[in-house]
Amino acid sequence: MNDTNIKWDTIFYGRKWVSNIIETIQKKDVLHSFYMKRYLMRAMMAGFIISIISVFVLMVKTTFAPDVPLGVVNMIGSITFSFALVLILFTNSELLTSNFMYFTVGLYYHLIQPLRVLKIFMLCFFGNIAGAFIFFAILRVSDVMSPEMVALLDQMIHSKAEVYNFQNILVRAIFANFFINIALVIAMQIDDVLAKMFVMMFGVTIFAFMGFEHVVYNATLFVGQLFYDFSAVHALGMLKNIVAAFIGNYIGGGLIIGLFYAYLNDHGQFETIKKANKSQQLTK
Repeated sequence: MNDTNIKWDTIFYGRKWVSNIIETIQKKDVLHSFYMKRYLMRAMMAGFIISIISVFVLMVKTTFAPDVPLGVVNMIGSITFSFALVLILFTNSELLTSNFMYFTVGLYYHLIQPLRVLKIFMLCFFGNIAGAFIFFAILRVSDVMSPEMVALLDQMIHSKAEVYNFQNILVRAIFANFFINIALVIAMQIDDVLAKMFVMMFGVTIFAFMGFEHVVYNATLFVGQLFYDFSAVHALGMLKNIVAAFIGNYIGGGLIIGLFYAYLNDHGQFETIKKANKSQQLTK
């Protein structure tokens, strides 16, 4: 059977999905290339938002904990945390873990060089962490964080940095970004705003309730502990968590989702660009 007769858009997501991804990549690449400060500010806003929602979750859990069963408290906290992705996406902020999917698609189609992608990842991650530092520096001069919230923060970080081993964090991180990015893939097919928000929220709710590992979320928690309980900081454990979560998140969002759907939707639409890039590499 001649595959040129296949109507790809009726089998997979097709040209529209790929075009949306590529358009997003190109915008991000241009922003990083010519407006680096603004790109960094967008990344900082994402870290700022996650930090706000992280504190919100701590407050929700400590408020409901005395009177509500633990499972219900965790579910409420997970739904609460899902607000973060909605706020980040609708404010066009730059979150590292969603970029894993976008730029892996670009790598598959040879639309961007690996070194450039790595630079964008590092700048985005730095911006996410910088946003967390700014938020907690402001919050620290207030009394928003109660002793119960600080104790819960320490408990969460103890598990992430000291109890979990590298392999455990890695696997948890794979599934965390799988659920985030599969929700994004579905949301991209939906025009209705409320439906789009619902899809994004249930993906995050699943990973949060199951205790999976998100590298940016973990980094914001670690920053919070630096400000509120510096004596409890376990630097090596935090570094172990960041490295394992970073790798796992890339596998879950970049390879399992990004590479998978890039291959499924590949119908030769970028063959000319691929050949041109290969020719340039051979002439260097």
